[in-house]
Order: sequence, then structure tokens, then C-alpha cells
Amino acid sequence: MLQTSSASLPALISLSFGGAIGLMFLMLGCALPVYDKYWPLFLLFFYILSPIPYCISRRVVDDTDSASNACKELAIFLTTGIVISAFGLPIVFARADVIAWGACALVLTGNVVIFGTILGFFLVFGSNDDFSWQQW
Repeated sequence: MLQTSSASLPALISLSFGGAIGLMFLMLGCALPVYDKYWPLFLLFFYILSPIPYCISRRVVDDTDSASNACKELAIFLTTGIVISAFGLPIVFARADVIAWGACALVLTGNVVIFGTILGFFLVFGSNDDFSWQQW
């Protein structure tokens, strides 16, 4: 059974609210009748892929070493590449006239909120205390 402390419950609720708001912006950029193009939904792959390199490196690498670790640095590099690609794809779509610039703005706003939520998750639940993402 997963034990939650009373301090982590508001953080979990706010993170889920942030994720819902970010997905709402993404859906608005796709489904509004003015835009009506669903190409930005490919960003869902980036949302799923972005935490994977860092999660794998946290499992593989021992955190007791205070020096920089090549595996962790590679994971941060790959995560940065995924995040930058997620911001670049809607701009490329808008420049190629696949989506409208208003849809691009909504999708980029959703990106900021979603990646902020993912970062907040790792900041709140990333430590090895009584409640951690490693228990999942």
C-alpha cells in the first residue's frame, strides 16, 4: 500500500491540476474551430519521453558520489533535447503553415505548463524520503 503524508497531498493535487491545465491548452490549440488541426498532438510523445532518461539514470547511478557522473549528464542532455524538440515542433508546424500561429501560441503555453509540472514533480517527489516517485 502506498503511504502518503499530509504534506504531499496538496503538492500532488496542484501537480495534477497543472497537468490538466497544460493539456487543456494543448487541446485548445488543436480543437478550436478556428484551428481544427490535430498535428500538435504529436507533442504527447515528447511529454511521455521527457522524464524517461532521467528516471533511468536515477535507477542506474548511485547518488552518494559527489562528483559529476557521465550517465546522469547524458540523461540531462537527452532530456534537454526532448524538451527543446517539443518547443521547436509547433514552431516548425506554424512556419510551414501546417497550423496557425494562434494554435502555436496555445501549444507553447501548454508546453510551458506541462514541462513545469513535470519539473515540479521531480522537485517535490525526487528526494529519497518517506514518499518518493521511486516507490511507483
